Parts: sequence; structure tokens; C-alpha cells
Amino acid sequence: MISCTNHQNHGNSYVTLRRLRKVDLLSSGWINDMKRTAALINWSAIWRMFFSEVLFFALCFIAHGQSLKVDSIAYCRAIQALANGDATGRWPVKAPVPLAGALLPSHRIVAFYGNLYSHNMGILGQLPEKELLEKLQIVCKEWQAADTTRPVLPALHYIAVTAQGSGGKDGKYRLRMPDSEITKVHNMSRKAGAVMFLDIQPGHSTMIAEARQLERWLLHPDVHLGLDPEYSMKGGEVPCTAIGTVDASDINEVVRYLAALVTAYKLPPKVLVVHRFTRGMVTNYKNIVRVPQVQIVMDMDGFGSKALKLSSYNAFLYREPVQFTGFKIFYKQDSAPLYTPKEVLKLKPIPIYIQYQ
Repeated sequence: MISCTNHQNHGNSYVTLRRLRKVDLLSSGWINDMKRTAALINWSAIWRMFFSEVLFFALCFIAHGQSLKVDSIAYCRAIQALANGDATGRWPVKAPVPLAGALLPSHRIVAFYGNLYSHNMGILGQLPEKELLEKLQIVCKEWQAADTTRPVLPALHYIAVTAQGSGGKDGKYRLRMPDSEITKVHNMSRKAGAVMFLDIQPGHSTMIAEARQLERWLLHPDVHLGLDPEYSMKGGEVPCTAIGTVDASDINEVVRYLAALVTAYKLPPKVLVVHRFTRGMVTNYKNIVRVPQVQIVMDMDGFGSKALKLSSYNAFLYREPVQFTGFKIFYKQDSAPLYTPKEVLKLKPIPIYIQYQ
């Protein structure tokens, strides 16, 4: 700190320097004037002021660094907790600390899945809006009660590109939902204080081609993306006659695309959900890239008995780690009784994304 006296002396020095402007520098006495002026300047006060400013900025820099370090430590602790005691070295996965505003792992996302045109594709198309959002809130409260360590974030996971049994005009075996339908779901999600996921079933198209078609929506900070390899028919099959597949290279194209959007438009990180219930649905998982702008969730998408779902989870998610895991619960196709939140929280690793279909 600089005392009031030092401030006053510094002020006098400043006034003296201002007076120099009136000195005729071409006159023979200008050097003597400069010497007299220098003698009047309180150099000690100026140096103290300089070093006080340097110290202030240094402390700000250190404090900023500490805050980043604390965030990193909190992140590492959170993903370590999700590993749920795994001692194999698979979990937690080594990945870059995400950018500011990342949803995971500070939140658990609980999503309702479906399409407004169909009662058979999930709960999102089965209930009227008011009833749907009320039920979503009830389910979120159940999850919040089961795990109080992180807030639950509701979500609507909308199938924006649906696989089709016929090729259509372009022969791609997929149907893109109109903007009016996506707008409806987006408005619903905002009413519920939720985020929205847009899911892609590409048919004979590609994941990256369909993701680019959704760009206007992905520029919203509350809109994220889902990929469904089951309907990626690289062998030319008709959707639903075989289980599709994607390679790490397909996923990486989408990851890099989303990362570019986040960087260019200064968005918070995007969550990318990839559905999976067989090994062949995702090939070369070790090559999937992880970047600070995108958080990848591998979602266990199979239905059936608890034993079958657990077996699939362990075989295709636990043993082939990518970053985070998700768990889907089918209201109609799963065998009763359904998995409860407390039961899901015992899985290793603990799912951070929960989806109800």
C-alpha cells in the first residue's frame, strides 16, 4: 500500500513533469531544468507503487491458478467416485479436464426418450406434455433422493432423425423431423428447466452428415447430441433387419465437429451420447478421441432382465471404457421389476446419464 503522503508526493512529481512541457528544450538551460525536476520526483514512491501493482497482478494470477487447480481436483475426485472402487485401472478414464460450463460429472442427467410421432419409440411420445413433464420431475426427485452428492438435471432425448424401412426419395432410409417438431420439444425442455438431446438414427446416411443438418439447434447451449449405431446400416441392410455399427472414426468426426462449434461460438461443452448393447455396434473404441469441448457417454441401450442388462453393461461398457457411462431403462420392454436408482448406483462404473424409454 502507498501512504497518503506518498500519494501526495507522487502527485507533486506528476505536476512537475507536466510543467516540463512548457520548458524550451532548445534553450541552453534545459538540462539543468531536467536535473532540478528529477530532484523533485519522489522515486521511492513511484517504485513502491510499481511493485505494489506487480504484486497485485501476481496474486491475482496465483489465485486464478489455484481456482483452476481446485476445479481440476474436484473433477478428478468426482470421476474417481464414479469408478466405484474399480481396481483394474480401466476406470476412471484418463481424459482432458472439460471446459467451464461442462455438465458432467457435476450433474446426473435423467432423460425421457422418444419421438412425438410415435407411441412405440418411447415415453416422450406416449404422454401429453403436462403429464410427461410432471412424471419427469417425479423421476428426477427419485434419483436426487438416491444420490444427494450431485444435482439431477432433467432432459428430453428426442429422436430427430428416425430410421425407416424404405429408402425415401434420396435412398437414405432415414427421415428428418421437421423444425416445428424439434421446436416443440425444445420449448418443452425449457419449461421443465431441462436440456435437450437430438438423437440420430442415420439409416444409409452418416452420423456426421445428419449432425451437420442439426447445426442450427446445436448452437443452442442447452442442446446436445445422441448417436444410435443400431441404425447405422453400413452394409446396406434395411434398418431393423440387422444391428448396425459405427467405428471410432465415425464418432471422432462428430466429436471434432461439435468441438469446433463449441470453440467457434463459445458454447459450453456438448454431451455426446452413443447408444450400445453389442460389441459390434462400436468398433475400435480405443481410438475414440476425448477433448475438453465434448463429453462422451456410452449408454447401455439393451432391454430385458436385470441379469441380461447387467451382463451387457459389464461386457460392453465396463470392459471397453471411453469416458462416461449411461444406463437405459425401458418402461415396457424390460422385465419387471425395473431397475431402481439405488440398484443402478451400485454399478461399476456408476452411470452419470440415465435414460427412460
